[in-house]
Formats: sequence, C-alpha cells, structure tokens
Amino acid sequence: MSLLSTLNEQQREAVTTIDSHVRIIAGAGSGKTRVITTRIAYLLESCGVYAHRILAITFTNKAANEMKERVRAILGDASAGIQISTIHSFCVRLLREDIYELAYPRNFTIVGSDDQKAILREAYRELDVDVKTYSFNSVLGYISQNKTHLVDPDQAKDFAKDWRGEQIKAEVYAYYQRRLKAMYALDFDDLLLFTYQLLKDNEEVRRKWQRRFQFIHVDEFQDVDELQYAIIRYLVGDHSWLCVVGDPDQTIYTWRGAQVDIIMNFERDFPDCKTIVLNENYRSTPSILAGANSLIKNNKNRIDKDLFTRKDDTGKIIHFSAIDEQNEPVWVSARIRALHVSGISYRDIAVLYRSNYLSRSLERTLLDAQIPYRIYGGIRFYDRAEIKDSLSYLRLLLDDNPAQDLAVKRVINAPKRGIGAKTMELIEQGAKAHQSTLYAFLKEGPIARGKAQTSIDEFVRVIEDCRAQREALSISRLLEKVIQDSGYLFSLEQDKETERIENIKELINDIDLFEQNNPEGTLDEYLQMISLYTDKEQENTGEFVQLMTVHAAKGLEFNHVFVYSLCEGIFPSEKSISEGGEKALEEERRLAYVAFTRAREHLYLSDSQGYSFVLDRVKRTSRFVREIDENYLEDVGLPPKATARSYGYREEETPFSSQMHQPMPDYMPDEASIRPAKKRGGPIRKGDHVVHIAFGEGVVINVKEGLAQIAFDRKYGIRKIMADHPSLAKK
Repeated sequence: MSLLSTLNEQQREAVTTIDSHVRIIAGAGSGKTRVITTRIAYLLESCGVYAHRILAITFTNKAANEMKERVRAILGDASAGIQISTIHSFCVRLLREDIYELAYPRNFTIVGSDDQKAILREAYRELDVDVKTYSFNSVLGYISQNKTHLVDPDQAKDFAKDWRGEQIKAEVYAYYQRRLKAMYALDFDDLLLFTYQLLKDNEEVRRKWQRRFQFIHVDEFQDVDELQYAIIRYLVGDHSWLCVVGDPDQTIYTWRGAQVDIIMNFERDFPDCKTIVLNENYRSTPSILAGANSLIKNNKNRIDKDLFTRKDDTGKIIHFSAIDEQNEPVWVSARIRALHVSGISYRDIAVLYRSNYLSRSLERTLLDAQIPYRIYGGIRFYDRAEIKDSLSYLRLLLDDNPAQDLAVKRVINAPKRGIGAKTMELIEQGAKAHQSTLYAFLKEGPIARGKAQTSIDEFVRVIEDCRAQREALSISRLLEKVIQDSGYLFSLEQDKETERIENIKELINDIDLFEQNNPEGTLDEYLQMISLYTDKEQENTGEFVQLMTVHAAKGLEFNHVFVYSLCEGIFPSEKSISEGGEKALEEERRLAYVAFTRAREHLYLSDSQGYSFVLDRVKRTSRFVREIDENYLEDVGLPPKATARSYGYREEETPFSSQMHQPMPDYMPDEASIRPAKKRGGPIRKGDHVVHIAFGEGVVINVKEGLAQIAFDRKYGIRKIMADHPSLAKK
C-alpha cells in the first residue's frame, strides 16, 4: 500500500510539499501526527533524503516518543538516524558538541529542581533571606522569568531600584548564577539560553547546524515562545526547509510564554512559505464539531477554517443547568452511571474542568455513587497539601487525643516557624517520657530556646484561642480564623499561591454546605465524615472515569466528555480576563474549544446557579454556552433564561432522588416542573428580620441581584444566601 493512499487531499499536499517552507494549520482531530510521520517517511522512501538530515521537534517527551514509535512502525530500522526529540533534548545534544565555544566543558551538569533549591538554601543562609517571606518556588519563578526574557542579574538589580523585596530577589538571582557558573552547571532555562547564544553569536556553529539538517519539522507550533522560535529560526539555512504544524485555535499556554502571533505571522518571517489547512476532522460528530466551530468563530485573532466530518451524528450537545452546585455533580454522576449501564466503559468517559478546586464536589458525589475515578495529572481534592493542612488545624481544635500527634507534626511548621528537626525530636522524646500527646506536652512549658520556643508559644496560643471559641463560632468560621491567625493563609498569599487559596475557599464552601444540611452537626462529625472520603483508595488500574483540567486534556480524546462548571467567572476565568483583557478572553475561548473537541461521540456541558464562595457572587451560565449555535445545543435542567433568583425546584418534584444509582437515561426537568419560589410576606428586603433553617435568626443588611447579605448571630456571622432560597423566610 502506498504511503499516500490513506491520506485525504490536504494531507497529501502537506506531505508532498517539499520545495518550500510549509505552515500546516491542523484543526482538532485532523490527523496532524499522521501527516508529520508520513511526511518524514515520504522524505526517506520517495525523495532519497538521508535520515540524519531530518529533524523533528516537539515539546513533550510523550509526544516525541509517540512520533518515534509511529515513524518506526512505517520505516523499521531505517528510522534510526532521524532525530525526533523535545526542544530541550535537542539543545542538550547541540551543547554537548559545541558548548566549549562558551568556555564550558562538554560534560556540563544539568541541575534539576532539587539541586536548584539546594543552591537557594545556600544563598538564603549567606544573604540572611527569610524562606517564609521568599519561598523557593516564587524565587525560582522570578529567576526563570528573568532568564527567559534575557534579563541578567545586573539588569535585575537595576530594575529593582529602591524596592527592597526586588533587591533581595535580584541578589539571590546573582548568587544562584555564580554558583551555577562555578559548577559549570545549567538549569533547564540555560539549555535554551546557551543554545540561543551560540547560534546567535557564533556564525561557524550556526552554519554547522544549518548544514546538518535539510528538513526541519516543528509540531505544536502554536505553543512556541519567542526564545524557542529564535532557536528554530537560526537552524534554518539557505538550503533547508522548515515545516511547522499547529492550530492557532488551540493556543492555550500563553501563561508559559506561548504566543499565538508566532504561527499567525509565520508568513512575514518566511514570505515564500505555503499554507495548507487540514480541516477534515476524524474525531468528533457533526454536532460537536459545528458547536465548537460556532464558539471559536467569536475570536478575532485566528485563521478561519471550517472543520467538517464524515462521521454519523449521535445527537446534539447536551447542556444542563442545575439550581445549585450540589445538584450539578449529581446530574453528572447519574449520566455517567446511565452510560455505564448502557455498556460504555468508564475509561471512555472524562470530566474536564477549568480549575482543580472544582473537583471537590464531583469527587464526593462519584465516591457516594461508587463510580471509580482517577485524577489525571493531578491530586485528589482531599489529598492536596493545603487541604490536609487545613483539616489538620481543625483536628487540633478538638479535645486532646493521641490521633492529633499526626496533625501537630504536619502543621507545627506550616507556615515555616523555625522549629527544626532537633526541636521536634525534643518534643517527641518529651511527650513519650511524660506519656502525653505532642500537643499536651507543647502546652506544659518551655521545651526549646530562643526563636523556636517563641514560635511554639505562639502556635499554642493560636490553637487555644480557637479552641476557646469552638462553641461560639461555626466550623467554617473556625477554619477561617485558625488559618488566618496562624499565618498559614498569609504565607499562601505572599507566595501568590492562587490555586491553593481557591482550594481552601472550596473547603470552606464544603463545610458551609455540611452546616446547612446538618444544622446540629459538630466539628468532630464533620471530620469523621471527611475521613470516609480521604480513606478511600483511588482506582489506578482497570475501569475508572478520568477527571482533569482542560489544560491537562490537551492532546487527549474520549468518546464521552463532560465539561463541568461552565459558569461565568469560572470558565471563562474572571481572574485571567481581569489581568489580560480581550486577549485573555480569546485564550479562554480557545481553551473551551479544546475542551469541546476532546469529545468523539457525546459532549455534555454543565453549570450550576446559586452563590459561589470563590467568586463571591451569584453564578450564571458561561457566555461560551450561549455562543454555541442553538441548532446544535439541547438545554435541559433549568430553562435557558432562568436564574436562581427566579426559579426553585419544588421539593416533591426534584429530579435528584435517592434512586440516582439506578440507570436514569433522561430525567431532566422541564419548565412544568419548575416554579418561582414563594416567599411569605413578599420579597426579602434590606432591614428584614429573617429565619434560616440552619443559621437561625438574622437581619438582612443588603440585597443585590437576588443575593441577600444577612447578619446572623456570632457563631455564623455574615452570610450570603439567595433571597428566594426555600431555607430562608421572613420572621
């Protein structure tokens, strides 16, 4: 069989165009990897090009290995001389040959993250830098950002001016670079920087590598940054051809430095290039594809391409809008259960979300429904460090018991308090000698000296203060107090750990829901309930639903895809748009496009209404749902224009019953099963006295957009509740 016989017309053109530079715009599911691997095979078998004259660059080890396997499957042993690698691996190869031109030995050392942190520890000791104020990760990020923008330590000091914090980081940067130089070591950024410097400044080296490769291929070209692109351009000589493959509509890594303009403006740098569009999709059904196309057309900075498919349709995109966030994961779980009962493997199902914190309610519902799942490329919600830390602080607020020893060990230095291994050894030995718990021994009296003892005293003071208010404050307010007073939240804020802070907000939301559903519930009961979820083992083999962020799903595909929590402010991300404006909105839309086009057969979109702790306002359906052509979208759940302010389920007609584990293929409510919630005495207004089922009596201090801000007694404090929520009534 001919190499070209299985290709469509556009794919064949992309493979056989070998006398000019080529830009291949490869739509989602259009077979771009097949095109690259077939092109490489065509160059060897049909054009007589030597294997060692061909270079293929990609950006992940997984993608590079997949390409190698596919080429080997076509060519066999003849593929041995072809260089297929990540750009970092290619740079290592180049530097092993020519780094001596920069007065470095060929056997230079490559340092990893642990080595980098070891250098920072030295720097912090010598420069007297406080790790609590300047975390290793934040400073390494600062160093990396400077390097990739070609800012050396001297320039960084100039930019710091009179800002003490920036001066300190610049001093650490300078120390870090001196240590690397002394060890003849390179970090991952240096692999690119040294390669760029060699190719830019040394004409002999540049011409050597230009002569070596006749055909250069770059996959996922929409993800390259300026430094990577500069290296690629320097590799292209007078007698070599560059073929780049990518999709501007899938540029979703600008936060890593990727720039969509590089692929968009490729013709400016290579005026004689030929652009070929691969627009036949082999993955998704017509409705999924048409829906995704109608979404992405709202972006202005793109190359127009109407993807089409010859696959049979299996139905419209399903969009479900739940009345609150407790019902959204129930609907998703019931749908997954119904799919599985109908014969679908769990492994063919994926749930995608914008941010990791969104997995919390979903994980709990899947566990309750006994649906096995795996977090792809991430950690289960209750296994995340900040969640374990927060729960450990809460465990310390219970009466003394031996089980608290683990909590003490976990958080006595979270945040860093200068209580070292020696002091911890003294504490453990003392507790054992007195036959007491670690915390009880901490309370008894001086254990260490100086700063360590001061830190211990402050730790005990915070815990005792919170214990004293255990009966007066709700569980959620206790958590807020202890992570605030202990300095834990401040440390996350200083390190700009936005995702971890979002996870803690979601934990507070979890506790708040527990309190609403269990008005008499105690801290001990909540922690016991959580242990049921944290003790369950995650399924790692066999059958499981895959949960992941949309970023992690790039390059993957599944028969059945759920895109979860498509709420305005969550997806698209309010934070991203506020920082990046229209460009950021277009990237968020590209991210949604990537999510939608992961689906082969069925695509489900879901959102929920009600109040969001993370957004601190009422949720509403994402604009991305409304940008889908209505001919390809079926709305279920709340009516399309309904809001949580104007609708509420009647309890006797709720679609979410205890029967959720039974197959329920189509049980979404229609308009007849929804009615406006009735309020005794008319709508709730500012100044009204109200009663809440869980929080008791309160006074409304503000009402805005259907959200009531209510001051309850000190235990619950000020709460935000939907003004027409059935749990709330005028007094």
